[in-house]
Formats: sequence, structure tokens, C-alpha cells
Amino acid sequence: MALLKSLPQVRARLLRVVVLAALPLTGVFAAISTAPDTPPPGSALMENLAVDVGRSLVTPPASYIREERYQRADTPSGLLFRLGLAEGEARRLLHSNLPLMRALRPGLTVTAEVDAEGRLLRLSHLGLRDALVTVTRHGEAFRSVEERAPLETRVMLRSGSIRSSLFAATDAANVPDGVAMQLADIFGSDIDFHRDLRRNDRFSVVYEMSYLEGRTVRSGRVLAAEFVNNGRVYRAINHGGSYYTPEGRNLRKAFLRSPLEFSRISSGFATRMHPILREWRAHRGVDYAAPVGTRVRATGDGVVEFAGRQGGYGNVVIIRHHGQYSTLYGHLKGIAKAVRKDGRIAQGEAIGSVGQTGWATGPHLHYEFRVAGVQRNPLTVALPAAQPVATHALAAYQRDAAPLVVQLDLLANGVLAALE
Repeated sequence: MALLKSLPQVRARLLRVVVLAALPLTGVFAAISTAPDTPPPGSALMENLAVDVGRSLVTPPASYIREERYQRADTPSGLLFRLGLAEGEARRLLHSNLPLMRALRPGLTVTAEVDAEGRLLRLSHLGLRDALVTVTRHGEAFRSVEERAPLETRVMLRSGSIRSSLFAATDAANVPDGVAMQLADIFGSDIDFHRDLRRNDRFSVVYEMSYLEGRTVRSGRVLAAEFVNNGRVYRAINHGGSYYTPEGRNLRKAFLRSPLEFSRISSGFATRMHPILREWRAHRGVDYAAPVGTRVRATGDGVVEFAGRQGGYGNVVIIRHHGQYSTLYGHLKGIAKAVRKDGRIAQGEAIGSVGQTGWATGPHLHYEFRVAGVQRNPLTVALPAAQPVATHALAAYQRDAAPLVVQLDLLANGVLAALE
């Protein structure tokens, strides 16, 4: 009976607990339903923040900066379109007859600042002889200014190993093609890059790079280099535009080993079956197979003795060098305009391009090296050396070369590579 009498009291107590527990929630709902203008603490701040963030996301910048490279098949209007100029704006710029638009050429990098409506604010590019050409807006007109570019020169150090070719190795080491070409020229008198390269040959190079506003512009001079070919070490230090060993010996020979930077030998200096006459004959030169149009260079300083067409040689250039030496370059597609009879030619200068003129069954260069009028094997003949550093200047040269030699040592020992 006592238990039955106490049941209403227990029920009342439970109801009171449930009501008290629900009061905070009821208060919240009441506040929301009866007082919409009075937000709970913190909610107004959250609302303002959300609105501010939304506005910052949709507010466009005042202008955009874009950079594009002028491609080989490009048009000026196509370039301006990619830079973000509106159609009418691009048309006005094209009709402005500014020097910049006339100077566009493949490979040129153009930077433009354009506003949200596609109006040009500023446009610039690096022209010839390091001239920075800038076009700015003045009302509805454009003005062009040309000034010397503030280029920054940095010294770069790289090394690599040969796996298949010099260019493949320099690409893998992030060395520009222009530097790779210099390496081939520097060591071209001692190393035949067609035949002498061996797997695991090594190179190290110290060279300059030019930058404009942090962007790479071009590669510069090779300051020092090392090439290890078949276990033999060759080193070169830049001194007055020529290259010498650390001891002062001139690396440049009076003649380059090859008139082409890179190709393959298709026929050596030997007796062979003539491909056209179909009889055994002595081949008194070296044939280099290469694509039509490949640049042919003079292997030594000299004077042009003949430039024109001559029998089975087709288009041919003959250069007379100092002493009893002369060289011949046959089957050329064309001869460079600057190559004229009795004109002077410098070592490495382009004299023409590979062709298939005369008695030729395919595109190649026929090269002869003559001593007193007699053909000698250019791959094995001893080449005379150029002059070394003068005795009175040798001490100064070696003092200037010492820091570069240290850098080559660090590259050769892998120290700098480990620090990168």
C-alpha cells in the first residue's frame, strides 16, 4: 500500500526533471521563434565573416600578367589572343606599327599585363643585343621604349656521364644545348665526337647563364670544362675567348677533327667500291652522313681558294690554310653567302650545308684534308697546335685559372653534386 501511495509522487518528480532538462532547448527555440532580431552570441560574427570571405573570392584582380612564346607557325594576332587582349585592343596594337610587332620571331618570349576588360597596360620582350622593348598604354594610344635589359649573370656548375651521346648526357644533367655545343667545339681538336665517345665517359662544366627578372634568357660562355674520354682527362680554361689547359697550353689546334658537330662516318679513308662507277677506287677523303641542311663548318682559318660547282664534287668549297695545308668540302646543298673566292674564313665558321649534289647517292659531306696537295686521312693525321699562353702572361693566367680548377676538382670528385 505504501508503494502505491508513493507512485504519484515519483511520477511528479520525473515530470519535473524532464521539464527542467528541456528548458534550455525550449529557450533556444523560443529565442529563434520570438526574437529573430537578437542572434545568439557569436552568430553575428560568423555571418559577417562568411559575407567577407564570399566577397574576397568573387572580387577580380585589377590586371593579369601573362607570358607566351612566339611559335614558328604563330601569327601576331594569335599571340595577342593568347596573352588575353580583347579583339579590338589587339587590332589597335597591330595597326600601331610599333617596332615590337615587326620584330616578332620564333622563340621570342613576350610578357603582357592586361586588365579585366582585355585592355593592354604593358607589354615587353627581350630583343636583339639585349635590348628590352616595352610598350605602355597612354590613353587610347601606345608608346614603345627600348633600353638595355638589366640582365643578371649567374655561374652554373654541372657534371654528367655519357650513356649514348653527348647531347643525351647534357640533357640529363640539365645543361643547355648551347653549352653542349661549346663543349664539342672546345674539345673537338682532341676528341672526335663521332667515333671516340665511350660509355661512362664523364664531363664537368662551369658556365654562365643570363636571367631577366628571374627568368632564364640564354646560356653564356663556358668558363671551364673537363672531359674524361676513355680514361684520358682533358681540361679547358677560358682565357680571352680561347681555351687553354691549366698549364697554359692552347687546346685549339690549327684544325678541327671534323667539319660537322655531330653525324656519323659513312665512308672512311680507304679503298672501296665506288657507289656510282661500280669499280674499286681509293677513297681519299671521309664521308659524313647527315641530314640535308646540316651546318658545315671550316676546320681551320684560311682563305677561300674555290667556291662553286666542280664535277663529281657538286657544290664544293676549297680553303687554303697556312703552310701547305688545304681542305675540301663537297656535295654541299648550298654555299654560305659570305663565302667568296679570296675571302677570309675563320675556324668554325659556317661555309655551307650538307647536300647531295654531284656524284652522291645520298645526303652527305665529302671532306678532304690535303698536305702539299696530297690527301691525308683527317681522322689520324697529326694536327699542328695553336700558340700557348705567352710566357710573360703565364703567371697571371695560372693565378686567374686557379679558382676554376678548384671548381672542376670539386665537380670531378662529386662534392658539388652531393651538395645540390
